[in-house]
Amino acid sequence: MRASSADEPYGADLLLSALIANGTDTESPAWRDLALLMDTAARADRSVAGLWPPPAGASAAWSELAVRLAELAARDPATRHALMEWTHRHPPTPRTGTANTVAGHAVLHGPTVQARDIHGGIHFHPHTGPPAPRLPVPRQLPPAPARFIDRHADRRILDALHAGRPTHAPQVLVISGLAGAGKTALATHWLHTHADSFPDGQLYADLTEPSAEGDRGPVSPAVVLEAFLVALGATEVPAGLAPRSALWRSMTADLRLAVLLDSAFTAAQVRPLLLGTPGGLTVVTSRNNLTGLQVDGAFVHRLDGLPTESAVALLAVGGGTRVTHEPDAAREVVRLCGRLPLTVALASAQLAIHPHRSVSALADSLSQGPGAVDTLHADGEAVMRTALDLSYDVLPGESGALYRRMGLLPTDRHDLSMLSSLAGEEAGHPDDRAELAADLAVHGLLEANLLEETGPGTYRFHDLVRPHARRLGEELEDPGRRERTLRGFVDWCLATTAIAEAVLTPSHRLPGHDLPAGTAQATPLDGPEAALAWLDTHRNGLMGAVRHAARAGWHTACWTLTDRMWPLFLRLRPTEMWVEAHRLGLEAARRSGSRPGEGRMLTSGAIGLRNAGRYPEASDWYRQALESATEDRDPRQQAQALSGLGHIALLTHRIDEARDHFTEALRLRESVGYRRGAALTRRRLGETALAGGDPAAAAEQLRRAAAELDALGETYEATRVLALLGHVLDRLGDQEGGEERLRTALTRFRTGDARSEHWEARCLEWLGRAAESRGDRTESVRRYEAALALFRRLNPTDAERVAGRLRQA
Repeated sequence: MRASSADEPYGADLLLSALIANGTDTESPAWRDLALLMDTAARADRSVAGLWPPPAGASAAWSELAVRLAELAARDPATRHALMEWTHRHPPTPRTGTANTVAGHAVLHGPTVQARDIHGGIHFHPHTGPPAPRLPVPRQLPPAPARFIDRHADRRILDALHAGRPTHAPQVLVISGLAGAGKTALATHWLHTHADSFPDGQLYADLTEPSAEGDRGPVSPAVVLEAFLVALGATEVPAGLAPRSALWRSMTADLRLAVLLDSAFTAAQVRPLLLGTPGGLTVVTSRNNLTGLQVDGAFVHRLDGLPTESAVALLAVGGGTRVTHEPDAAREVVRLCGRLPLTVALASAQLAIHPHRSVSALADSLSQGPGAVDTLHADGEAVMRTALDLSYDVLPGESGALYRRMGLLPTDRHDLSMLSSLAGEEAGHPDDRAELAADLAVHGLLEANLLEETGPGTYRFHDLVRPHARRLGEELEDPGRRERTLRGFVDWCLATTAIAEAVLTPSHRLPGHDLPAGTAQATPLDGPEAALAWLDTHRNGLMGAVRHAARAGWHTACWTLTDRMWPLFLRLRPTEMWVEAHRLGLEAARRSGSRPGEGRMLTSGAIGLRNAGRYPEASDWYRQALESATEDRDPRQQAQALSGLGHIALLTHRIDEARDHFTEALRLRESVGYRRGAALTRRRLGETALAGGDPAAAAEQLRRAAAELDALGETYEATRVLALLGHVLDRLGDQEGGEERLRTALTRFRTGDARSEHWEARCLEWLGRAAESRGDRTESVRRYEAALALFRRLNPTDAERVAGRLRQA
C-alpha cells in the first residue's frame, strides 16, 4: 500500500468519487475541463472516446470511465498530466462522518482496507502469475572514453539543459562543433553518467556511411529506424520512412529512453528519428548547428577546443616531463592543434613514440607543414592533416603498410582475421605468424591514435583518419597491390559469410560454389549468436564488397557474396540493402552466365522487393525466375517462384490466383520430395482457403502441414501452423479445440525456439475473438488489451485493427 504524492493523479476509486462529485453537471467548469481531459486521453487511446459522455445516472458507466482513465494515465504521460491537473482542480468532496484521512492530495494505492472495527484476519492475494518474458534492454552507447580530460563546464551546461527540460515534450540536445572537437566523446561520457535516468535503454546510430569515393555521406533515416525498431523488439518493420517513423513514435511512447545520433548532416536527417515521449532524450552530434532542429525546440551547445591548460595536460600523457620543461612550446603545440582533442592526442602520440624528441621540435614541425595558422583558424582541417601525416611518418613499417592498405577497403569495420592476411602478406610471414604480425601492426596504429577498437578483434578509423589512409593507399600502393588488397577483402567476405550461412541457414547453401582451399582466412564464428553479430557488425563492409565486386567486374564473386548474405537479409531485414545487393547480384549473375545464380538473385531479391511493398516489381522478378526455371526444367525453382507469386496474390486479395499458384507449387514440391517446402505450401493454401471463406478446407490443409512440420522438427513453422489451425477451428465452431491449440501456441511463442512477439500478439487477438464469440466480454477485453500492447510496438496497422475490436467488444 503506497500513498501517492500531490504530483500523481488519483487512483480509480477516488477518481470515481471526483467524477461523481464534480463531473455530472454539464454546465459546470469541471464538466468543461473534463471534456478537455477526454480529448487528451482519446489521442492516446481512441477507445476511451466511446466512454464519453456517460449516460445520466449510469453509475456503471462512470465506474468504467474512472478505471480506464486511471489505467491510461499509468502508461501515457500526457493523460497522466491532464488527469493530475483535473483532479487537483476538482478534488472529491469529503464525506461526513467517521473517516480515515490522508493529508493533502495524497492518495492510497494498492490493496486498502478502511474500517472502524475488524474481527478476524485480513488476507490479500496478489497475482502470482509468471512475469512475461522481455527483450534485453538495449545498451548501444559506445564505451566511455578511457582518457576524458576536463569538459567540466560543458558537462555542467548539459546538466542544466537536461534539468530544465519541458515536462510535456521530448528533449533534444545538439552538440555541434568542428571535426575533432570531441563531440562524440563528450556525448558518450555524459550519457553514461546519466544512464540511471533512462531505464528503458540507450540507442546509438552513426548517421554517416562510407561511399565508394572514400568520403562519407548521410545514412538514410529509414535505415536507422529499421535498426532501432529491431533493437526494441519489432519483428516486422514497415516499408518507407513515414510508417517506420510512426511505428518508432508508437513503440517509444511510454519509454524513458536515451538516443545518441552521431555525426548528423542536416535537421531533415534527424527529424524522423526524434522520440515522441516526454521521458525521452535525443542527443545529436554534428559539425553543423542544425538550425532547423532549433525551430523544433532543440537546445544547441557548441563545443569548442579544450581550455589551454587541459589541452597541455592531454599533451603530457605522451610527452611526460618534456611538456613541463617546455611550457611555452607546449602551449604553441596545442595552439597549432586548435586545442582539439583529436589533434592534441595525435601530437601527444608523436612525443610518446619518440621519447627523445623535444616539444619545440614538434612545434616547429607543425608550424612548417601544409596548412598554416590562418587555415587552422578557418576550419581546423589543415592542422589535422599535418598531424595525421606526422603520425603516419613515424609508424613502424608494418603498421604504415597496414594503414595504407586498410584505407583502400570499402568498409567501416576492420576484423583482425582479415587484417592478418594483409599484414602477413606485407611482411612475408607464413600463415601461422600472420595474426601475430597483424596484432603488432594494429597495436602501432592504436598507440598512434589512428585506429579505434570497437570490440574484441574489431576496429574502425576515425572519420577524419579514414580519408587520410585512403589517400596514402591510392598514392603509395602500386595498382597490382591495390587490386590484390581489394580481392583479398572480397574473398575474406565470401569465406566468412559462407560460415555464417552454414550456421544460421544451412538449407540455403548453394552447392558447387565454394572458394578454392586456402583462398582466404575466414573469421571463426562460434555458434548462431556470434554469426549473427558478425553479420550485423560488418553489414556495411559486406555491402561495400558487393559494390566493389560489381565495379571491378568480379561477377561470380558479386552474386555469390549476395547469395551468402541471405541470413543477414532474413534475420536483420535491411530492406534497402537487400534490394540494392540483389540488383547488383542479378546483373552480375547474368554477366557471368550463371543460371543458378540468376534464379537465386531473382527469387531472393523478389522477397526483398515484396517486403519493401514493391509488389509489381516483385511479381516481375518472380515471373522472370519462373520463366528461367521452366526453361532449365528445374521444378524446385519453379515452385519457389510460383509460391512467391501466390503470396503476392494473397497479399493483394486475389484469392483464386493465389490458390492456383500454391496448388501448382505444391505439386512440384511433392514431385521432387521436398517435404518442408510442401508443408509450407499447405500452410499457404490453408491461409488462402480461410481468406476465401472456406474454413473447413483451411483446417484440412493446416492439419496436414502441422503433422509434416512436426515430423521434420520444424518447431517455429509448426507452431505458426498450430496457431492458425486453432483460429480456424474456433471459426468452425470447435471453440474448445481451437482455444486449446491457441493457448499451446501462445506458450511456445513466448519462450524457446519459437519465440515471436508478433505471433504471440496474433494468438492473443485470436483468443480475444474466441472469447468474444462465446460471450465472455471480460476475457475478450483482457486478451485484446494484451495484444494491443504488443502490436503498438510492432505494427501500427495491426494495432489499429485490434483497437477497433476493443471498441466494439
